[in-house]
Amino acid sequence: MGRALVGGLLRSGTRPEQLNVGESSAAARELVARDFGVSAFADNTQAAAGAAVAVLAVKPQDAVTTLTGLAALFARQRSLVVSVAAGVRLAALEAACGPGIPVVRAMPNRPALVGAGITGLYGASDISPAQRASVERVLGALGETVWVATEEALDVVTALSGSGPAYFFLLAELMAEAGEQLGLPEGTARRLASATLYGSGLLAQGADCDLRRLRSEVTSAGGTTEAALRVLESAGLRATVAQALSAATQRSRELAATAAITATAARPS
Repeated sequence: MGRALVGGLLRSGTRPEQLNVGESSAAARELVARDFGVSAFADNTQAAAGAAVAVLAVKPQDAVTTLTGLAALFARQRSLVVSVAAGVRLAALEAACGPGIPVVRAMPNRPALVGAGITGLYGASDISPAQRASVERVLGALGETVWVATEEALDVVTALSGSGPAYFFLLAELMAEAGEQLGLPEGTARRLASATLYGSGLLAQGADCDLRRLRSEVTSAGGTTEAALRVLESAGLRATVAQALSAATQRSRELAATAAITATAARPS
């Protein structure tokens, strides 16, 4: 996700000299410097020096340790910190950064890799409008952004848009398999399913998210689509989807609780 963000920022007009990257792996450091022309440092303090916005894109178990090592720098330069570390709660992030450092949590999804993602954002009430605008400019390099009112809502964001691409991929996969069973060549069935998934997403983006209307426009009375949808509804698809998102939301909360325990253990006494 860090690479996706660097690439997106450069495509959106940020100059390479405006970006620094902290990367502990020498091989990865050389790769990001070569691919993007940005400065990459083994020392996070060097990478974050002078940063108005610092993005934390590390494994959840490394989040608190990474931020604690930067707390003195943040205190001097008053950076705005944006965390894309999944599941690490705001309280742990703020404690690691030190008092008075503004922190925002972000939950992007995998389509961010191609600049077509959507990122859920949450910050405490003291995040200023100017700081919110800064976060939107940075994360907007990955696609759309949307703010949620509570931190718990980020767990629902995780279930809906974070995990959501896999749900659509599964449906397309099953459609391709069914098409093959009905007589289409395997490659043709896969291509039809993939292109349908892609095109439907484009239609949805251009229709102000009126998904019900889009569905009705494809569904002629007494036609093939209506016959298929009737089977899906009678099989309990609506309830199944609701149960799936509920399970993903609950799992996100469980993982967040585990991350909180890890963060507490990693916090200096």
